[in-house]
Amino acid sequence: MAFVSNLVRYGSIALAVAGVGMMSLVFEKIRAQETPITPPPVKPPEKPFSKGVAATGILEAVDENVSIGPPAPALVTDVMVKVWQKVKKGEPLMQLDDRELQAQLIGQEATIVVNQATLEITQAQLAKQQDMLDRLKSVTDQRAITQDDLRNRTNDVTVAKAQSAQAQAQLEASRAAVRQTKLLIDRMTVLAPRDGSILQVNIRAGEYASPQNRQPAIILGEVDKLQVRADVDEQNAMSVRPGMPAKAFLKGDSQTAYDLEFVRIDPFVIPKQSLTGASNERVDTRVLQVIYRLNVPEGRSLYVGQQVDVFLGEKS
Repeated sequence: MAFVSNLVRYGSIALAVAGVGMMSLVFEKIRAQETPITPPPVKPPEKPFSKGVAATGILEAVDENVSIGPPAPALVTDVMVKVWQKVKKGEPLMQLDDRELQAQLIGQEATIVVNQATLEITQAQLAKQQDMLDRLKSVTDQRAITQDDLRNRTNDVTVAKAQSAQAQAQLEASRAAVRQTKLLIDRMTVLAPRDGSILQVNIRAGEYASPQNRQPAIILGEVDKLQVRADVDEQNAMSVRPGMPAKAFLKGDSQTAYDLEFVRIDPFVIPKQSLTGASNERVDTRVLQVIYRLNVPEGRSLYVGQQVDVFLGEKS
């Protein structure tokens, strides 16, 4: 009986030792299969401030980029601009098909001619009725005319005046319709809302443009003057103060620091947008946006849309 008890005891110990050994072998095999952690291809920038806040940012045109789209769904007949082209406020950017409006304008202009003729006829009839009434009233002997004739002539003049006023209103309405159509035709030529440079053209002649398109037809901005939109995590928002000095480092260049000039703090905390430019790509983080102006050093090439690492704080 003691032999069996000892056999069970020592057998359990042996199995436990064997299990530990097998687990050690499994862990060693898993550790061997793990990919070693390699250093980043580019060394991250060193903090330029002893105390401060780190943020991610994106370069954009001063006063932000302008996404330009068509005022109404229409076929694009001409695109007058190219990327990098500088434009002034009011210059045409693209032309939409306005042939339907032009055809409508022809009929409306013809209506003006018809209404003008109608007005002249009613004015002539009014002059005739007024002349006949004046003749009756000029008769010295009122016994030569009846009161019914006088009332009828007076009513005829009243009706003629109403018809003339109606014709005048129809003429003004037709003229207003022409002005309205001309404004709609002018709107089919999309103009630059301000001075700037063409950053992107996403439409071509022959394509159908619509305000519902997710991608703007043309993006306008100022490439000579840039600003940084820094996204500060809402957990660090309480540490942000107006006028804080800041420096920016381009992604991939941790050695060159760009001095930033404080512009403003957007007081509305928003869900963070992925730094791709698409407003529908979001992550589960809310950020406070701080705007800084970036003066591009001579000889440096910076582009709208580039990502930057931003550090805000006090100098050490």
